[in-house]
Amino acid sequence: MLKKKLAMWLFAIMLVLSFESGVFAAENSQAANNIVDVAKGAGNFNTLVAALEKAGLADTLKGKGPFTVFAPTDEAFAMLLKELGITAEELLARDDLKNILLYHVLPGKVMSGDLKDGMKAKTLADKTVEISLNPVKVNKANVVKADIAASNGVIHVIDKVLLP
Repeated sequence: MLKKKLAMWLFAIMLVLSFESGVFAAENSQAANNIVDVAKGAGNFNTLVAALEKAGLADTLKGKGPFTVFAPTDEAFAMLLKELGITAEELLARDDLKNILLYHVLPGKVMSGDLKDGMKAKTLADKTVEISLNPVKVNKANVVKADIAASNGVIHVIDKVLLP
């Protein structure tokens, strides 16, 4: 009888531990991927990923980092295309595409808790963006989701494409 109770307790403990490790693995699986892979996996950054590849920046953002990326969604790119009156192909063919994309990237890992109202941050395009809080914005783009972890930095999702 004692062996049966002990076996049941061990089974219950193992079941709980296996569930917990599965949850932790799911939470940490995104952080095991680099910024580009996290963006690809999210499914709503297709235009951003295509632009990074076209501009030759995908390998850079797969690199060691750390980087902070203000990532415009596909909807944000669609709004920009409509505003500019151009197609996605025309956007990808722009001479300043690389500079536009670098304007979305900060060196280092800047989490939302590190942001200060009125903060000016220098981007990899060698230009600054201004951060405001309440609501959190980068220039005039709203941060709609913050602190998406990647193995080489962090992504903050924004609702507009930033133009230098």
